[in-house]
Amino acid sequence: MRRLILSLVLMLCCGAVAAEQVTSGPAKTAATTPAPAKPAAKPTAKKPAPPKQPPARDLFGAATSPAPLETRSIGSYAKGCLAGGIALPINGPDWQVMRLSRNRNWGTPQLLDYLERLASDARALDGWPGLLVGDMSQPRGGPMLTGHTSHQVGLDADIWLTPMPDRILTPQEREDMSAMSMLKDPFSVDPAIFTTMQMKLIRRAASYPQVARIFVHPAIKKALCEHAGEIGKDTAWLGKVRPWWNHHYHFHIRLVCPPGWDSCENQKEVSGDNGCGQELTNWYAMIKKAAIASASATPVPPGTKPWTGKPPLTMAQLPRECGTVLTAGGFVPPALGDDKPEAVLKAMAAKDAGPPLPVLTPDQAKALTASKADKTAAAAAADTAAMPLPDRNPVR
Repeated sequence: MRRLILSLVLMLCCGAVAAEQVTSGPAKTAATTPAPAKPAAKPTAKKPAPPKQPPARDLFGAATSPAPLETRSIGSYAKGCLAGGIALPINGPDWQVMRLSRNRNWGTPQLLDYLERLASDARALDGWPGLLVGDMSQPRGGPMLTGHTSHQVGLDADIWLTPMPDRILTPQEREDMSAMSMLKDPFSVDPAIFTTMQMKLIRRAASYPQVARIFVHPAIKKALCEHAGEIGKDTAWLGKVRPWWNHHYHFHIRLVCPPGWDSCENQKEVSGDNGCGQELTNWYAMIKKAAIASASATPVPPGTKPWTGKPPLTMAQLPRECGTVLTAGGFVPPALGDDKPEAVLKAMAAKDAGPPLPVLTPDQAKALTASKADKTAAAAAADTAAMPLPDRNPVR
């Protein structure tokens, strides 16, 4: 009887607990329900890509006449343009302009005055027969289609190191005639070609105060450093003559910005040294490396797209005023996809002004590489021998 009573009590208790769990279940479930998801963000609309534009070199190369504006150099030598350019006459008493098809005999009045004086002084004072003038600037300056990174503001000019003939050259001769290289190999001048006459011409060109720099091949710079004393005691002019790639058949003149032309950006002034020390040593290391690489380079397979260097400048990368210079006087530059104008085709078809650089044979490059390795090892051994012995009782 007792067992029956206990069983009934237990049944009543368990039923109450079960009822409590069922009634409390929905509340607990509601407490753990996740919050409703946020609506998905609307995709951001992409800005339309700006329309593609022709390279600035195509635009400036198509202009055959100067911008009818007040003369000014705008921007830097390698990123700028020329307003109000003036053409150097193709024939003068002491000069002739070469490669007329390129239409690059334009510059500032200051550059033209300088070239006319240089030509006259070099003939009267140094016996130079006359200047063969290479590229100056395009009619409106700006980037060029071929041959140069600078020459953009009407303050640069290339002068051949070949003496001017004693007659007026025909237009075809000016297109076909090649300047003479001054080099007998990648590292030295040919003394039969590069004589005191060329040295005097470069000295004369560097002697004027408006000259910022004269660029020549490192081998020419080396010859000038070694023989400058033979053409005069004053060698201060050497500091303006700086080495640069590919200037083996001409030298490149660069003038400073004329006073008061705030739109023109000068290059940093040259240092006070003559450039015949460590700078020249560094250049020789570079041209030796380049000569070895050129001699041992694997031929490019047919159909391979050649490496073209940095992308060409666009109008957006030039000073804003260059847009005004380009379209001044109603000139309409070609649009992307248009056929190239005749002026562009002529400039692109013009022959190089001079011969290519001398190239080492594979055997010469191999010998030079071995010699370089031997010198490096010898220098390392000499440095080791010269090291002081360690102090056995160092002071701490």
